Amino acid sequence: MPKYQEVIDWIGKQVSSGKLGPGDKIPSENDLCVQFNISRQTARHAIGILVQEGILTAERGSGTYVTDERVGSGERSRIAVITTYVDSYIFPKTIQGIESKLRELGYSVQLFFTNNSSVREREILTEIISRDEVAGIILEPTRSALPNPNTDLLARISAMNIPILFMNSYYPEMSGGWNPEAGNINGIPHVSMNDKKSAYKAVRSLLDKGHRKIGCVLKMDDRQGLDRYSGYLEAISEENLAPDDSKIIWLDTEDLKKQEHIREKIRDRLSDCTAVFCYNDEVAAIVIQILDEDKRSIPEDISLVSMDDSDLAKLTRPPIDSIPHPKEKLGERAAENLVRLIHHPGFLATYEFEEEITVRGSVREI
Repeated sequence: MPKYQEVIDWIGKQVSSGKLGPGDKIPSENDLCVQFNISRQTARHAIGILVQEGILTAERGSGTYVTDERVGSGERSRIAVITTYVDSYIFPKTIQGIESKLRELGYSVQLFFTNNSSVREREILTEIISRDEVAGIILEPTRSALPNPNTDLLARISAMNIPILFMNSYYPEMSGGWNPEAGNINGIPHVSMNDKKSAYKAVRSLLDKGHRKIGCVLKMDDRQGLDRYSGYLEAISEENLAPDDSKIIWLDTEDLKKQEHIREKIRDRLSDCTAVFCYNDEVAAIVIQILDEDKRSIPEDISLVSMDDSDLAKLTRPPIDSIPHPKEKLGERAAENLVRLIHHPGFLATYEFEEEITVRGSVREI
C-alpha cells in the first residue's frame, strides 16, 4: 500500500469513528510526517486527495479541518429514505443507522416503503418529484435483478440536482458502469455488501471442508442473488468444478410468500448434495424446515451456510454459519455518503462492505 494511502485510511477511520468530528482540525503535515515516517510531499498529497473528495477543508493560514457537512440554515434538511420493508429481519437496524447519522448531521428523515413493488416505488418517486422538497434520496432498489420501469423518474430527479444513493443493491442500468477500483462513474452510486465476494467466502468455507456436491438456493429477482451466484461460481471454479443446474434452485419474492410449491423442488434438487449455500437466513430457515421434515439433519446429513447473520441465524436449530450483513453500519455509511454528495456532487460515493463468516457449526468436514 502506498504511504499516502495509509494516511488517507487513517484519517478516514478517525472521521468515521467520530474521533475527528465536523470542524475538527486534523494533525499538521509535520505531525503526519513524524507519525507515518513520510515526506512532507507525501503528507500533502494525501491531504490534497481528501480535500478533493470533500472530506477535508483547507483554510489558508489556519490548517486543515474535517468538513462540516451538517445542514446549514436555509438549506433543505429533509432526506427521503425508500426501503422495501421495515418491520423485520435486517431492516430496522439499517434504518436506525440511517436515522441516527442524519440526525447527527441536522437532517430529518421521511420514510417510504415499497413492499418490494415497482408500482409502489413509482408512486413514491412521483410524489417526491411533485413536492420537490427533499435534499436527497436513499433508495433500496425493488427487484433489482429485473429491468426497472422507473428509470425515467430517477433520471428526472437527478436532473433536478437531487442526489440519489442506492442502498443494499443497485439498478445496473443506472449505475454508470461502476468500477470497484475507481468508484462510481457517471451514474447513481450505491452502498451495499460486496455480495459476490461474500458469497465466495461462504462457498469457500464449504469447499475447504471437503464438500463438492454443493447446492444453491438463490433469489432470481434481486441483484444480490445474481451477484451471490457469481461468487458461488468463482469459488467452485477454483476446484475445477462445473456448475450443476440440477442443484441450483431459483426463487422469487412471491415464492417466499407461498412456500408449498417450492418444497418438492428443494427436496428433489438437494437430495444428493452434501452441502447447500442459501441466499440469506430467511431462505435458510425455510430450507432447514423442509430438510427437518425429511429427517435430514444439519450438519450430519447436509451442511449449510447462509448470508446476513441475522437473528434467524442464531435462533434456527441448529444455529447456522452465516456472512454478516453490516446493517446499522451500512445505514450510517449510506447516510454519510449521501450527505457528502449533497455538499460535494463529484464525491465518489459507492462503497461495498466486506465481511467474514460467523461460524456456528452448521458445516462438517467430509
